[in-house]
Amino acid sequence: MKKQAVFFTLVLVFAATFFGAFAQTPSEKVTVINPRGMKPPIRQIPMAERPATLEGKTIYVVDTRFPRTREFVETLVETLSERYPETDWVLKDKFGGYMDDDPNLWNYIKENAHGAIVTVGH
Repeated sequence: MKKQAVFFTLVLVFAATFFGAFAQTPSEKVTVINPRGMKPPIRQIPMAERPATLEGKTIYVVDTRFPRTREFVETLVETLSERYPETDWVLKDKFGGYMDDDPNLWNYIKENAHGAIVTVGH
């Protein structure tokens, strides 16, 4: 039993000496960097102004081609056309998938429409 106690004490002394050599002194400074990084500031974009009326206006309904939503978008255009017959409702397909940008379409809508409804799926 005494041999085990002496052996255990020697191991503790060795470990303390060995690992103590690698310990930093309190005067050293360590720079720590957050692994999540720095979040960029949020840029707020104001909403577009609402028109006073939809009479005589052209509104584009943009289908972003989210899977299995085409029937909904077509029904939306039909329903809006029935409820607001004085407004021109135009259904447009966006290029690419939902996450792909389509600057040509956005420029076309800015030039030819008074507003747009962009569908986003379900």
